Amino acid sequence: MHEFLSQLMVFWSPAELNANITIFLNLGGALVLGCIVGYERSYHGRAAGMRTYGLVCMASAALVVLVGYPEFWFGGKILTPSAADPTRVMQGVVTGIGFLGAGVIMKEGFSISGLTTAASIWASSAIGILVGVGFYAAAILLSLLSAACMVLVHRLEIWLPTQSAIAITMHFRKGYQPKEAVIDTMAKERGYMMMKRTLAINASENGQEWRFIAVAANKHVAMSICELSLEMEKVEGVESFQLAHAKS
Repeated sequence: MHEFLSQLMVFWSPAELNANITIFLNLGGALVLGCIVGYERSYHGRAAGMRTYGLVCMASAALVVLVGYPEFWFGGKILTPSAADPTRVMQGVVTGIGFLGAGVIMKEGFSISGLTTAASIWASSAIGILVGVGFYAAAILLSLLSAACMVLVHRLEIWLPTQSAIAITMHFRKGYQPKEAVIDTMAKERGYMMMKRTLAINASENGQEWRFIAVAANKHVAMSICELSLEMEKVEGVESFQLAHAKS
């Protein structure tokens, strides 16, 4: 029993803890920098926001920084002598988890979901690798930072000014000729900007169908999707319509 405790305490020695503290600083800094980059995407209504960028940046830092401390892996000693290169194993794990994460990303029309889930799955692989090489304290911190990123950063995104996006599909009655300038003006009057590069027009014998994304100039001023649906019923020439948030 004493020998087992001695083996376990090696992972919590002063030298190991000093290495973990350095990793702490790298993880915290990477999370902050990733969130800063992600805020720009979140502000412009993109699907990948602060949480996704923060998790990916932090997990990437964890995978890279641990390679710089091979002398502290496995408590500072190789428990089972082997010629295998642990970094090759890490590479295989990260690649495999990447394919798993891609499987949870769903796209429906202009809406994309699952990006944060995919990033969190990838971050969990980094946590497992940290545990595997014996950086227990760093693994605990990465777990806490990942959970905080998914919960608290989401609240921060809601509080910060952002440009929320709505995917709009408009079916015009047969024979009606809609004008882009008129639709653009109507969107601006309701607090939105029509993203003209996203405009897709489908013409059939039943009339034209327009699909595009409208971005709110200020989410606190622009109409909600429910209010916008009531306004859409008043638009001349519109036979039916569909509204949906362009990201999740």
